[in-house]
Amino acid sequence: MFKKPACPVIAIEEHYWDPELSKHFVGPEAARGSETDERLYDLGSLRLREMDEAGIDVQVLSHGAPSTQKLPVEIAAELTRSVNDRLAGICAANPARFAAFAALPTADPAAAADELERTVRTYGFKGAMVHGMANGEFLDLKKYWPIYERAEKLDVPIYFHPSLPNPTVTEIYYQDYAKDFPLVVRPAWGYTVETATQAIRLVLSGVFEKYPKLKIILGHFGETLPFLVWRIDASLKRPGQKPLSFRDIFCNNFYVTTSGFFSNPALLCCVMEMGVDHILFAVDWPFVMNPPAIEWMRSVPLSDEDKAKILSGNAKRLLRM
Repeated sequence: MFKKPACPVIAIEEHYWDPELSKHFVGPEAARGSETDERLYDLGSLRLREMDEAGIDVQVLSHGAPSTQKLPVEIAAELTRSVNDRLAGICAANPARFAAFAALPTADPAAAADELERTVRTYGFKGAMVHGMANGEFLDLKKYWPIYERAEKLDVPIYFHPSLPNPTVTEIYYQDYAKDFPLVVRPAWGYTVETATQAIRLVLSGVFEKYPKLKIILGHFGETLPFLVWRIDASLKRPGQKPLSFRDIFCNNFYVTTSGFFSNPALLCCVMEMGVDHILFAVDWPFVMNPPAIEWMRSVPLSDEDKAKILSGNAKRLLRM
């Protein structure tokens, strides 16, 4: 028999699609008429029923990849504003069940910073989510730093979510096996490499020296970085490197979620490296279904107090919910 967790459950990487924005998606990112697409467009009965069946109280909604990262600069700001306005209306209609991360028009970094502030101050959005590269550029470039300056000022996190790897990377690294194993380009490996690289570059860029209170969220237990943080840090401290404590920055400024990664060894690694206060619950719905995430959390080898932190306490603190 279903047994709801004893504490509230807040899931913070839960996706949807905006019909107007999704018309701009092409190729493998376009809608395919699948059950997943049906769920992405649903912001009512189906979504709420599956939340209730799993005992999830709140979803923090975010637009699915590539969101607004590949829009041309001529339309990016105006279209993104409309997307966020519609998302705000969805949350306002059901504030007990939905909160939101903003989409950002990264093609215009100044407008992206302004849109972050508008959605946080006007609608109470909890931060923003970005997806992969912005029209082929990594987001550590200094042209994008106004976004991080504004996020620090507003004290809201930026969630770095995967998108498809650069086509050249896909051709060189994955094409030999993509036909037989299409998901090797996506969650099996390609997403992880792309997003972990983005995070490492962000640390190396110096943005955290400039904005030391900036907060970044990574899904999927940090895209392997908690497992690798000791080696990365030790390597970057060898002679000949610019002074930097990768481990201090990663373990202080980054937060990770359980999205689509329900593994006790991975969880315990993250707890040991980052501390339980830096781990938040997420499912990655509808790409992953809700019940396995909740069932797994019941059996993880942590105290009830720590489980409650992951399931909702840390989200309440970080996102001020």
